[in-house]
Amino acid sequence: MAVMQAAVEADQTAMVSRLRAQIGQMQRRTAQVDALPVHDALAPLFPSGGLRPGASYALPDSAGLLLALLGASSREGSWCAVVGMPDLSAEAAEGYGVDLSRLALIPRPGERWLQAASSAAEVFPLVAVRPPGPATSAEVARLEARLRDRGSALLVAGAWPGVDAALTMSEPEWGGIGQGHGLLTSRAVTIAAAGRRMPRSQTVRVLLPGPSGGVERVSAFAAARPRRHGHLTAVGA
Repeated sequence: MAVMQAAVEADQTAMVSRLRAQIGQMQRRTAQVDALPVHDALAPLFPSGGLRPGASYALPDSAGLLLALLGASSREGSWCAVVGMPDLSAEAAEGYGVDLSRLALIPRPGERWLQAASSAAEVFPLVAVRPPGPATSAEVARLEARLRDRGSALLVAGAWPGVDAALTMSEPEWGGIGQGHGLLTSRAVTIAAAGRRMPRSQTVRVLLPGPSGGVERVSAFAAARPRRHGHLTAVGA
């Protein structure tokens, strides 16, 4: 088993090297932008209206939120790398607006996950990672320095020390049930962002996913409706 694991990790390291060479040829890093774009419904969460280059963001372990944050940047031309998420669905990513031609997956980096994320940050403007375990302060500091040097933004599925902002989700409501029957078509959630660059927490109420399969704004009517807890509630019906 140890030999097989070593072989897998060697393959992952070689994959990162190939990706670095390939993307380096295909996309020259241009002048640093103020922020990487996010969906309009999520923009109020961030002081600059998007993901700040060189910054790190801690997310709940939600594939939907992560993909929603990758979508706009990839459509605008930025390459994205996802590290350590072997169960990520390409179909779901496309539903959230991710341009699959600009998405690189490093699904099983093993113990070299931090090295893979650091290498990806050299050439990818946006890197997402799910750490399999805690990182040391020295490892975090090295990766943060790489982000600042290369102007890449980092999305972490889980806790991460020293993040610029942490996002949370609460108050989920599923829609589509109607009068006790029907198909689930959407989920409304409240997303909050708090961090060292924010004088106070910012919140938005969005559909994640909406009927289209991606992130959508909650209509003013649906947002104003009283919420009923303890059972499924129709949203925007």
